[in-house]
Amino acid sequence: MKRPVITAAALLGLSAVLLGAFGAHGLKGVLTPEQLGSFETGVRYQVYHALALLGLAALFPVNVKLVKVIFTCFLAGTLLFSGSIYLLACRDLLGGAKVAWLGPLTPLGGLLLVTGWAAMAIAGWKERG
Repeated sequence: MKRPVITAAALLGLSAVLLGAFGAHGLKGVLTPEQLGSFETGVRYQVYHALALLGLAALFPVNVKLVKVIFTCFLAGTLLFSGSIYLLACRDLLGGAKVAWLGPLTPLGGLLLVTGWAAMAIAGWKERG
């Protein structure tokens, strides 16, 4: 289980850097300041949770079931939270696509992130040592 956690952390970190650079350089004159701020929020949370997954890898070999819960919550939460923010912020670039249905995915992703942090706290509390 440690290998997929580290791989996901690295891929989230890598894509966050690429998306951050794209936002700063490629979207600066295209998005409104509010849209660009939203996009940057998505990048920031993606970086936070890439680092959190690296922290999760350090918890091995704790309760494997809890590690799977944390991993799933962080990965799915980041994809839903940051991904929906990226698409909502860039809707004008998508031809004004009707992406309002993505709005509910943002808080759902946030809830998964909070759940992942709670599960990590439980894993830390149960760790002996």
